[in-house]
Amino acid sequence: MNEPHMSQYTDLRRELETLTTEAFRPELAEIDRLPTVEIARTMNTEDTMVPAAVAGQLPAIAAAIDAIAARMAGGGRLVYAGAGTAGRLGVLDASECPPTFNTTPGVEVVGLIAGGPEAMVTSVEGAEDSKELAAADLDRLGLTAADSVVGVSASGRTPYAVGAVEHARKLGALTVGLSCNAGSPLAAAADHAIEVVVGPELLSGSTRLKSGTAQKLVLNMLSTITMIRLGKTYGNLMVDVRASNEKLRARSRRIVALATGAGEEAIEAALIATDGEVKPAILTLLAQVDAATADRLLAASGGRLREALAAAHA
Repeated sequence: MNEPHMSQYTDLRRELETLTTEAFRPELAEIDRLPTVEIARTMNTEDTMVPAAVAGQLPAIAAAIDAIAARMAGGGRLVYAGAGTAGRLGVLDASECPPTFNTTPGVEVVGLIAGGPEAMVTSVEGAEDSKELAAADLDRLGLTAADSVVGVSASGRTPYAVGAVEHARKLGALTVGLSCNAGSPLAAAADHAIEVVVGPELLSGSTRLKSGTAQKLVLNMLSTITMIRLGKTYGNLMVDVRASNEKLRARSRRIVALATGAGEEAIEAALIATDGEVKPAILTLLAQVDAATADRLLAASGGRLREALAAAHA
């Protein structure tokens, strides 16, 4: 190993030693000698710290959501970019939006992971260390100023996540940095900084634990509340759910029942008339209009069921 290489790793080691997410906890040095139930109890206690840390960032999270929703209302996309666990969590959140909110798969909400799909199940050498790879991945998407990019990195220093945010910002896109360390490069690079500091991990540096849980909670908020703001729900009902299997078809009928109070036969007739689409089915029942009128009212309201109902009753 040559001297510059050793110097490079020495610098990186020193940098990691300054991060809360990498801190060593001497009091847990013999955790492997504890009874299993005690290890589980310790881990469970650690996890209870996460929601409080997220709560401290709610104003920043809300500001990011409002900005993302405004872009998406104009046709923009929501793109997550991260490496390792952070990247996998972004891909997971993006993949759950089509069945939950009837978004177009891989179009409206996109998850990018350093190294591509292969990195979902195996480590891709050096991928997280490349800002250039992040820029290339975003260029491949045809990123524009209408879009929003959320860089996700527990450390807040991962080059792929930081590079994605830096490149997106140059293109005029909205940028959000989600990390678990304070004062991170990712936060500095983004329009909106969300830093959920959950403290050192049970296993030193294993950021799939508390940090991963914190990131999952925030990503849940970013996508879910954005979709609420976009009218993808009616109250707390998933009225844009895509009925792609038997469970979801049953759920669709239950949602229509909860929203309207109609009987089984009326619900079935409404769903048949609207090709299984929940939102127009609810509108036909509550506003006493036909499917074509329901579609027209929803189109005029940007898909917002409450506004469509108000227009129908005006």
